[in-house]
Amino acid sequence: MTVFEVVGNFHMHTPYSDGEAYHAEIAEAALRAGLDVVLVTDHNVWVDGPARYYAHDARRVLLLVGEEVHDQTRQPQKNHLLVYGAEKELARHAAQPQGLLNAAADAGALTFLAHPVDPPAPLVGESDLSWVSWEVTGFTGIELWNYMTSFKALLTSRPTALRYAYNPELGMTAPFPDALALWDRLTTAGRRIVAIGNADAHGTEYRMGGLRRVIFPYEFLFKQVNTHILSETAPTGDYAHDRGLVLDALAAGHCFVAYDAAGPTRGFRFSATHERGSALMGDNVNNRNGATLQISSPLPASLRLLRNGAEVGRWDNQTNSLVQVPAGEVGVYRVEAHRMYSGRLRGWVYTNPLYLHL
Repeated sequence: MTVFEVVGNFHMHTPYSDGEAYHAEIAEAALRAGLDVVLVTDHNVWVDGPARYYAHDARRVLLLVGEEVHDQTRQPQKNHLLVYGAEKELARHAAQPQGLLNAAADAGALTFLAHPVDPPAPLVGESDLSWVSWEVTGFTGIELWNYMTSFKALLTSRPTALRYAYNPELGMTAPFPDALALWDRLTTAGRRIVAIGNADAHGTEYRMGGLRRVIFPYEFLFKQVNTHILSETAPTGDYAHDRGLVLDALAAGHCFVAYDAAGPTRGFRFSATHERGSALMGDNVNNRNGATLQISSPLPASLRLLRNGAEVGRWDNQTNSLVQVPAGEVGVYRVEAHRMYSGRLRGWVYTNPLYLHL
């Protein structure tokens, strides 16, 4: 099976809400960072007009526009929802999470719970922003790893804040364990939940004592936690075609979350072969007569295979592994890869699951 890989980031802001760079500037930063697609998600506003391809020299980047919706009257703030593909304003539905999800579905949009685990950061004046309305149904997935949320959790004192502001790689290790556990609970319970990873870029200048600095410019963040999309169809450079390619792949879970700062992840694959053919991460796999799972990594890593959230296989310092799954065995299988980076073992890749069933 020929698979095309598209690297993107799907959570960022402009001055239309609380960001610092406009769409064309974000596209330039994405080009410099080597991304193929970005999706701008301003708070409670859908901006019509800037979505298109942007090009510089021989490179191009696809810029899409979505929205991050939340109820601004609620205190403390909760339930931030990333909406992709609605192509219209949905903020008027923000007060009722299920109503918002229903409106997004009616518009043909994908929906991801933004930073569903988001602990408070008193040092920068932020309360807990986690998702709390767990009675809702119908969302596409969750933002498993939000770089800025992970960074805020490191700010436990002024000395540590200064240390990590200048050396964020020292503290960035993996998605929150609670976020991973949440995802495994949902998928093990039979729900198809797609995981993505994003920057949540704002380009904000932080002030602390005598320090005034844009700690995380857009270009820097676009080289950190990203989502890698896999498609059997190649991008063509046509906006409508490639927009559909990206949204379809996200909807199907044909993607993985990558900490690209810890080493290039292009080429990482988790797939299956079975009696009816082959499958990408995110697919259903009929295991009536057995299946073979294949893990392939572009760099040596500690590879972990998990079934229903529990480790069932591990291979250290390896680039590939084959696993024969006995006929009749079912479950939700996903892969994690970890690598040494800046003197510490870091989470590097988190694939979406293969769903083995009868």
